[in-house]
Amino acid sequence: MFCRTLLRKRQKWKLSSNPCKFPTPFGCCCFSAGVSLTNTSETKQTNEDSIETPLAEEIFKSGPKLGSYTQGDSTFYFLIKNLADSGDFASLERLLDRMKREKRVFSEKYFILVFKAYGRAHLPVNAVNMFDRMVEEFQCKQTVRSFNSVLNVLVQAGLFDRAMMFHSHGLGKGISPNVLTFNLIIKVLCKLDKVDRAIEMFREMSFRNCTPDVFTYSTLMDGLCKENRIDEAVSLLDEMQIEGCFPSPVIFNVLINALCKKGNMARAAKLVDNMFLKGCVPNEVTYNTLIHGLCLKGQLDKAIKLLVQMVSNKCIPNNITYGTIINGLVKQGRTADGARVLVLMEERGHHPNEFVYSSLVSGLFKEGNSKEAMRLWQEMADKGCKPNTVVYSALIDGLCQEGKLDKALKVLSEMVEEGCMPNAFTYCSLMRGFFKIGNSHQAIIMWKEMGKSGCAPNEVCYSVLIDGLCKDGNLKEGLMVWKHMLGRGCKPDAVVYSSMIHGLCNAGLVDDGLRLLNEMLFGGPESQPDIVTYNILFNSLCKKGNISRAIDLLNRMLDQHCDPNSDTCNIFLKNLEDPTCNGQEFLDELVVRLTKHQRIEGASKIVEVMLQKFLPPKASTWERVVQDVCKRKNVRASIDRFWTEIFVR
Repeated sequence: MFCRTLLRKRQKWKLSSNPCKFPTPFGCCCFSAGVSLTNTSETKQTNEDSIETPLAEEIFKSGPKLGSYTQGDSTFYFLIKNLADSGDFASLERLLDRMKREKRVFSEKYFILVFKAYGRAHLPVNAVNMFDRMVEEFQCKQTVRSFNSVLNVLVQAGLFDRAMMFHSHGLGKGISPNVLTFNLIIKVLCKLDKVDRAIEMFREMSFRNCTPDVFTYSTLMDGLCKENRIDEAVSLLDEMQIEGCFPSPVIFNVLINALCKKGNMARAAKLVDNMFLKGCVPNEVTYNTLIHGLCLKGQLDKAIKLLVQMVSNKCIPNNITYGTIINGLVKQGRTADGARVLVLMEERGHHPNEFVYSSLVSGLFKEGNSKEAMRLWQEMADKGCKPNTVVYSALIDGLCQEGKLDKALKVLSEMVEEGCMPNAFTYCSLMRGFFKIGNSHQAIIMWKEMGKSGCAPNEVCYSVLIDGLCKDGNLKEGLMVWKHMLGRGCKPDAVVYSSMIHGLCNAGLVDDGLRLLNEMLFGGPESQPDIVTYNILFNSLCKKGNISRAIDLLNRMLDQHCDPNSDTCNIFLKNLEDPTCNGQEFLDELVVRLTKHQRIEGASKIVEVMLQKFLPPKASTWERVVQDVCKRKNVRASIDRFWTEIFVR
């Protein structure tokens, strides 16, 4: 009917370049495919004009004909939305300027569209500037909705300090914050490690008549957990339930993750029980977190039982679940079990990724099963899983451990051809492999190749190179690499220091090695000497006959809270004048000293060595330590073996 009326009136209207002058949300027209009422030249001119004339212009021209626009008009909303979604900020600015000049009424929802567009385009400062222009330039009132929109843009961009300034500015202008405002600011404060200030903001909510929601609690709990304040986070769980806020799986997952990272699996399990009691069903994130925690603790059997429970509770395991268990089994030396989980994973319709394959390939090589590792590698290719740098590196490392350097180099060439760039681990494996077979020349070539490829060496690379050169008798070259490392600003860790000390001691320069030890002690936490470092020096001092200096160093080590191990005991026993008599007395004193300082782990290791060497502690020593030391399973096992051997003899 509408179109028929228009046709009847067509003689009264003056024809224009565009037959349709009616604004529509989509810029479409009922006459766009109509019959032309103009001649050819007019049509040509019409087409040119229609191309040159933007849609916004047409809408403005049509305004006087079809009536003025009021606030909330859908036409302007859709036009602004289209320009914002397309990121055409220049046209958007021209449109807003034209609306301003023609004194159109601006709605806050227009600006919220613009703010979100600036956020997507990573232009947070533009969003702030536009917010500041809303009142004075566009006569549009700012409310908490537009304020939160800009605040969220700043938070998403990671401009946390700027977000805090903007928040203060908004409150100063009289904007009343709501729950979303508080949630965003609490998140910012937690990101800035100002958790105590976040708690203050949380407590302020009640004075502003704002009730915290699940997001408020989860954000604050996460911040507390990251600062290792787990008890405070758990107390918030009780508080939120008292306040009538029902906890979601996200809330529980935050707490369970923190407890698992701390190794407190018993408490994490209780929290899961609490979830069920509250009618909150654990999801795959909950189970994956628990399984990961159990794997870190080496409790793989419990992790597998939990996997079975997960399935029985109708929660479907994903690639992360299976990958975590497979990786944990491989690290425990149970690669065969890991392979069985891989089969189960595939039967359930999951496709293993590159990290699962790399873990299994690496584990099979470490267990000496290179044939199965190569079969798995081929299976991976047959199933269309393209290997990445991690998988290639695992294969190269395994071949290097087997001494198959020629094959390793072939895989390296294939890796580069496939567009996978070798990383520091790849080159370290090759260097270590060549040093192992005595080909230091090829190892150095690999080092140079790493530099040419643009791969920056890390501490492990330097450690492998220094250790290899020093063991090969090239101490001078090892020292040059050491200086090169320091010159690059690369701080040596305990492993690199130990490699250099080992090289110096092998060359008879024990005093230089001790000087490096002192340097380690005055360095950062990553450079503190471990038992490996001390054992290198103990061995060198004892070989030179400096037993008293070695014992002095042992006392110093104990003062640094570093406990001896079985290698330490064997070094001293081998070099004492009368191992049977002096050795027993020496180790006895060590056990007593360690137990006095409640260092039961170290004391139990020494007792274990003594029993293995048929040097049982004195009766007085037994009396002192039996309650603490013999609680350990490994010591009880050694005692059983000791008595068995005695009776057999």
